[in-house]
Amino acid sequence: MHHYSLLTVVEYGLGSAVSTQGDVYSFGVLVLEIFTGKRPTDDMFTNGLDLHRFAKAALVDGVEKVINPVLFQEIKELEKRQTVAPKWKNKSCCNIQECLVSIIEIGVACSFESPKERMGISDALTKLQIIRMKLLEFIVIA
Repeated sequence: MHHYSLLTVVEYGLGSAVSTQGDVYSFGVLVLEIFTGKRPTDDMFTNGLDLHRFAKAALVDGVEKVINPVLFQEIKELEKRQTVAPKWKNKSCCNIQECLVSIIEIGVACSFESPKERMGISDALTKLQIIRMKLLEFIVIA
């Protein structure tokens, strides 16, 4: 049984009431799925490796290694279409990568196995709003 499935059973399947903490966990997993392009049930997750540990390790080893390559293609397309503000053209890639690191950090912080270790959803929202504001500085709204 995959780690994600087991955790879902533990949190919701054994009579535990649906909780905000469980929702935070699901949100964290969803964020990691979106930004890594990996599913919790991916065949690569064996021998104790799961989506959470995979992303957490990437925070040390380099998040660019786990980010869904499609996202980097989108960034290049934005730059080609000149939708990156000219004054930020040279800095945009680095700052976008910083934002991606922050997003992975949020996904990891929300998907800890122990509900007590998880980031609160209001903190996650605040951090996501800050990331959104940083990204909007670099994008020219057409």
